[in-house]
Amino acid sequence: MSSEPADPEFRPHRVVVLALDGLLPFELGIPHRIFGRPKDARGRHLYEVVTCSIRPPGPVETDADFAIQIENGPEALATADTVIVPASYELGPVFEQGVLTDELAAALAHIRPGTRLASICTGVFVLAAAGYLDGRPATTHWAETDQLQRLFPKIDVDPNVLFIDDGDILTSAGVAAGLDLCLHMVRRDHGTAVANEIARRTVVPPHRDGGQAQYIQRPLPEPQLATTTGARAWALGRLHEPIQLRDMAAQESMSVRTFTRRFREEVGVSPGQWLTQQRVERARHLLETTDLSVDQVAQEAGFGTAQSMRQHLQTVLGVTPTAYRRTFRAGEGRGGGSTGSSGHYGGVGAVR
Repeated sequence: MSSEPADPEFRPHRVVVLALDGLLPFELGIPHRIFGRPKDARGRHLYEVVTCSIRPPGPVETDADFAIQIENGPEALATADTVIVPASYELGPVFEQGVLTDELAAALAHIRPGTRLASICTGVFVLAAAGYLDGRPATTHWAETDQLQRLFPKIDVDPNVLFIDDGDILTSAGVAAGLDLCLHMVRRDHGTAVANEIARRTVVPPHRDGGQAQYIQRPLPEPQLATTTGARAWALGRLHEPIQLRDMAAQESMSVRTFTRRFREEVGVSPGQWLTQQRVERARHLLETTDLSVDQVAQEAGFGTAQSMRQHLQTVLGVTPTAYRRTFRAGEGRGGGSTGSSGHYGGVGAVR
């Protein structure tokens, strides 16, 4: 007999993963691995993860030498709070001409308005062909970004980032960036503590910011040249202090111009954008795990004033510090849907 009465209002957030022919098994497994783990304080799963096909239940071919038996047809999409489209190597006219097949269009028609949508790697072509991404930012594997932009000129394609969170639609680069995207969604829904625990159990880094650069083939820096690693470590140790760009450059004995160029090559964003990202993350951590006032958090994170921190969190996360703390306080398990946070995770602001 249960020691606690059932909560009739509790409902796990339902994640439906769309399996297409030619799918990559690793990327299909990412949502199940990440969303299948989180539980609330009462041991209840925070998410329910199911897989569906665009056809009646049956086998779906993979890019490997085996097929996967899928037990749900496209009707499952109508029950989703979040729909995730992993990569496929057999998208046919979707990838080549930017148009949906009749079968795929009929399947996507089951998705309810307001459903959160996400793609991993080339899954973005499905969302784009369906018209979900017109006028919005998106990313995919760096090798396919030119094709995405050519087929869908209305999309603001960013080839450099790991993932983009645009509120109700999220897109990621290839393969392991799907892990970052799914962990980000857990972090957005239930806070850093829950996401970090999932990352620890999955043995992956707990947080790679969406604005971190993808690996793109480009000439490697000369090995004898210094990197910006020391400057980044130096800055992280004094986020609560004003940090000047010239001081970061001095840590590597570089001119500001050389340091800024090298920093962009290695990190993918400017020093100012990176510093703001780190301060936002420090503020998030403090808001979740401490009882410091908003003014104190602003000081500790290096924003100087609560107003400055409020502006940055509103821009990056779409919420105020007070609202973030109330919703995402670590250790407070919740069921149900997403929060609707938004923001292109490339960072904002400048070095103070």
